[in-house]
Amino acid sequence: MARPAAVGSPGESDNSLRTRTTDLLVYATGSIGMGVWITVPGLLLLYFLTRTLGVSPLLAGLTLVLPKIVDVLIHPLFGYLSDRQARRAGHRRGMLRAGLPLGLAMLAMFTVPQGFSGPSAALWVGGWLVTGNLLFAAFQVPYLTTPSDLPVGYHERTRVFMFRMLMLTVGLLGAGAAAPALVHAGGRADYARMALILAVVMIAAGVIGLAGVRRLTERRGFRVQAEVSHAGLGDLRNTLRDSSFRALVLSYLLTGTTTHLFLAAVPFYTEYVVRDKDLTAILVAGFLSPALFAGPGWMWLSRRIGKQRGLLLAQGIFIAGSLALLPGSAATPAVSVAIVAVLGIAFAGLQLLAFAMVPDAVAAAETRGSARAGSYTGVWTATDAFGSALGPYAYSAVLTLGGFVSATEGHAAAQSDTARTAILLGFTVLPTLLMVLAFLFQRRCALDAGATE
Repeated sequence: MARPAAVGSPGESDNSLRTRTTDLLVYATGSIGMGVWITVPGLLLLYFLTRTLGVSPLLAGLTLVLPKIVDVLIHPLFGYLSDRQARRAGHRRGMLRAGLPLGLAMLAMFTVPQGFSGPSAALWVGGWLVTGNLLFAAFQVPYLTTPSDLPVGYHERTRVFMFRMLMLTVGLLGAGAAAPALVHAGGRADYARMALILAVVMIAAGVIGLAGVRRLTERRGFRVQAEVSHAGLGDLRNTLRDSSFRALVLSYLLTGTTTHLFLAAVPFYTEYVVRDKDLTAILVAGFLSPALFAGPGWMWLSRRIGKQRGLLLAQGIFIAGSLALLPGSAATPAVSVAIVAVLGIAFAGLQLLAFAMVPDAVAAAETRGSARAGSYTGVWTATDAFGSALGPYAYSAVLTLGGFVSATEGHAAAQSDTARTAILLGFTVLPTLLMVLAFLFQRRCALDAGATE
């Protein structure tokens, strides 16, 4: 088996370790289905619950956030189980296979029985959300641990994640544009049809991604970590004692909360502030599409200034962009789209550089003899999952405080000026404050401290 690579630095050369582009593309295809699951529930579930199923904003927010408690517990456990499988079998593909039916959970979640509305509909959606999150974790944890399993250096790890980010963006963008268009009429049948179409895409992408993991690890090597006396909680404690990784995790929790809040708020912003529902798909596409070209740009920048400085820059851009949207309906649609596109460029950097720093943290910990790649990834994916729920929940809390009135299919509800103000402030000021906190935590991360530029 290949020996673990030494910790790299931004100045090292990875040319001798370059991975085949075709292998990276096959591996990264698995991110398309992940992108669908990340985007659609975050973008549409809060709106679906409050505008079609008659669920109050407070209950809708709880429906989205409570299932994530399961995620916080299960992701580190899956990380430990993934590490154990890697040591025993020399791969992590068994858990990956268990996550392939994720698309079926998506279909069931949006296919709510006709007799269900209000609390019963919330219970149905919440139950299937828990199921889907478990399946997503089973795929995500070993999938994202793959770059840490490969014997590659600092820059090559960023390159692996760049391909993953590009294909994730395809999933995010495709689902973000297609899903609102497919459910434009707002009926239950529209949501069920949308989920069926996307479920097929998710399953196909997962199968291809599984094949890509096999190709990467068979051609580049698989680093099997040594057995240790501690396990489970011991691995988790060692992971959380890593101060730089802890700062990175707390920063990303706030970053993920902010970006998922943004996506959940877009349909409300376009309908009640801009008063043009057709802008929903355009703004979502404007937010997600820049990652298709910005990813290589952020990778180029990270080679020159390091991932840490690049990530801080992306956070700063997002802060400025969020405040720029504060004028609301006073700005023209073209200006709003342009600002959101700038936010999308920042979002690409937030995703690529933060994720690329996780295997850097693992590599740094290996020099201390305390690393367990699955444990690090489990904590990271738990953070990612929890942030994806905290964002919509935070926005639902703002809607509740503003007095937003929910509605059922075919019935509109008038909103007060206070509710409309809450919709705007929750879309602009709250993301700004959250990202400022993320910036402050990120400054405490020292993973690039000893790197040469």
